[in-house]
Amino acid sequence: MNVKGRHFRTIWLKESDPKTLRIINQQVLPHRFEILDLSTVEDVRRAIKDMYLRGAGLIGAAAAYGMYLAACEAGEGTFDRDLLAAAEILKNTRPTAGNLAWAVDAMLAALTGKEGTKAQKEEAARREAAAIADADAEFCRNIGLYGCGIIEALREKKKGEAVNILTHCNAGWLAFVDYGTALSPIYAAFDKGIPVHVWVDETRPRNQGASLTAWELGCHGVPHDLIPDNAGGHLMQRGLVDLVITGADRVTRRGDAANKIGTYLKAAAAKENGLPFYVALPSSTFDFTMLDGVKEIPIEERDPEEVRHICGKTRSGAIETVLICPETTTARNWGFDVTPARYITGLITDRGVTEASEEGILKLYPEASL
Repeated sequence: MNVKGRHFRTIWLKESDPKTLRIINQQVLPHRFEILDLSTVEDVRRAIKDMYLRGAGLIGAAAAYGMYLAACEAGEGTFDRDLLAAAEILKNTRPTAGNLAWAVDAMLAALTGKEGTKAQKEEAARREAAAIADADAEFCRNIGLYGCGIIEALREKKKGEAVNILTHCNAGWLAFVDYGTALSPIYAAFDKGIPVHVWVDETRPRNQGASLTAWELGCHGVPHDLIPDNAGGHLMQRGLVDLVITGADRVTRRGDAANKIGTYLKAAAAKENGLPFYVALPSSTFDFTMLDGVKEIPIEERDPEEVRHICGKTRSGAIETVLICPETTTARNWGFDVTPARYITGLITDRGVTEASEEGILKLYPEASL
């Protein structure tokens, strides 16, 4: 993704110090572009937990690099034990996104029980983490190529008019290493000259749509409008939405999808209005061990202060957090909900587009049926 003419990924190793991890601080976007340095497993844990970085794919890549930093911190004679301890710390940061545990487990499989010097193990960890990050970016690039065909087909039906796409939360390049999932087909279509317009849900309580998706689309030049979370159904009823695409944090082998809270309501409204609802995800987001998403996917409940307060930029230019309810009002803050497969038109993956069913998914992922 380009920011003021310079290409960035969301996570990378510092060139002058390859034991320092660099990330874009998503807590201060869109008002300030800031790069943070992470040097320890604790730094990575805090960055994930407190959402200095977020998004399924990026959390996975950050966890992989966190395991690389753990390898650098590990003792010569306690290497495997220290990595296992770091793995538990990282896995406990965000329970819903499947990519995090997947990446940590991949790092453990590549590093524990291996022969070699400490330096050799550190280098193996660096290479494996870089491979996970590179794979995430390539997954997302392919999602864009497959999803672009869906948008192009709708443009033909509309005889060249702009395709109006509704999305929820942020599933763009900021949520992954590059390209993104739900936004990747939009970028691919826009770059191909297909006219598109995006309705951007604000996505309360952290406003990732307003602060991140709108910023991304603006950087890329994609036409868009910010709307309140509850406006989606109204727009669908009036024929102002042609397609809904969201991302996912975990998808079961039967096609149930966990995503940012509020996604289920958009899917239900799309079903009611006969509109296509697609979920875009990389292979690493599938959890083939789970069958029933509503019953089995763990739903993170976050700090209620995120609901009681809102952050923004004042007229004076200061970034401040303010209380939006009575001092005595309590709140609950579930981070995700689950959209059952029956509401999902299809899954846009890095291997192609498939129906949201066990049969459809296993056609793309036959190895998961073993």
